[in-house]
Amino acid sequence: MMPEETKDSTVTTPRNAITTPMRTDNGLRFDVFERMFFAYRDFTRGPDIVLAKFGFGRAHHRVLYFVNRAPGIRMTELLEILDITKQSLARVLRQLVDAGHILQHTNPNDRRARLLYPTEKGRDLALDLSRSQSRRIEEAMESLGPAGAEAAKTFLQLLISEADRETIRKLEG
Repeated sequence: MMPEETKDSTVTTPRNAITTPMRTDNGLRFDVFERMFFAYRDFTRGPDIVLAKFGFGRAHHRVLYFVNRAPGIRMTELLEILDITKQSLARVLRQLVDAGHILQHTNPNDRRARLLYPTEKGRDLALDLSRSQSRRIEEAMESLGPAGAEAAKTFLQLLISEADRETIRKLEG
């Protein structure tokens, strides 16, 4: 919601405050930024509600998602995908393991490597979290038609770094 203009002449502007919105004619794509901000907010709303019931947040969702997309993923690979610290992952992972959503297994070929697997409970939660998001995507893609849907996927792909595009190719098999 945009702040309303005040007609109250008694309101004073704080010193050094900028009172004009950022311009849209300076080459910055605010038209796309705003759509991405609102789309992301709406895209994550459903899962956020479900996650809150478990005391989980978006970090838990991301871990659940990638462990379910790549069962047996090495912890080091997951760290790279999520681009978070080992400490951050350890906290989230501990909660998911304790809640029975993920299993950690030591790689028999490399005792230093931890492999992560979803449990049935973890798979069910990951699917539940994905359903509302998938419905939202399907509705949008349907309204675009096949060519528009393909263009939307291409647009998103081009926003992703080349290294992460390779990760997506691996996940898609």
